[in-house]
Amino acid sequence: MITKLNLENILFLDIETVPETQHFSDLDKTKQDLWDAKSRYQRKEEFTAEEFYDRAGIWAEFGKIVCISVGYFTFQGDTRLFRTTSFYGEERKLLIDFKNLLISHFSQAKHLLCAHNGKEFDFPYIARRMIIHTIELPYKLNLFGKKPWEIPHLDTMELWKFGDYKTYTSLKLMTNVLGIPSPKDDIDGSEVYKTYYEDNDINRIIIYCEKDTIAVAQIFLRLRGDSILTDDEIIHV
Repeated sequence: MITKLNLENILFLDIETVPETQHFSDLDKTKQDLWDAKSRYQRKEEFTAEEFYDRAGIWAEFGKIVCISVGYFTFQGDTRLFRTTSFYGEERKLLIDFKNLLISHFSQAKHLLCAHNGKEFDFPYIARRMIIHTIELPYKLNLFGKKPWEIPHLDTMELWKFGDYKTYTSLKLMTNVLGIPSPKDDIDGSEVYKTYYEDNDINRIIIYCEKDTIAVAQIFLRLRGDSILTDDEIIHV
């Protein structure tokens, strides 16, 4: 029962990703061919591999992480606060900084990671990029040999399914139906590529990523039957 979980033991997170290079032509010939083969099923005959390349950030083999935002609860008496912070910049450094946070503050058995569609996207994406950068996986992301009930991950989309595996429910849809302020009031995921490569506006991406992290926490609170956070309870550090 998620109502029995201690909120202070959960690290909420969201990531933003982009293709590893701005242009398809920046890839070497081997990587271009690999992208052509990898994306063929999704794009079918509607797009060429080059035309489809702005979506390459979805795949860890062809993309990179430009921001990881995290949030966690703290309680002082009756005062509840949700603190957010972000890691951004050069990918290898932000991954190491994120790993150091896990090791120093969220490495115990009681600690859990939570994201929306995290089990399908955020958690494996981070792990794959760490391996690509020859970063040893922290315990919370190393799932080799673990049984399903030993995996320290929560997924708000999975919790919402209640055993139904037929559908995908977006973060935007869940916030809407649960009466939570939408995090998609500026850019959305489809605009991160342009915002990063053309506008060079990482600050806008950070704000967007942090809003998604807050939304994940808000959804988790609603699933527990708790009151959602007010603006006064959210602190950016």
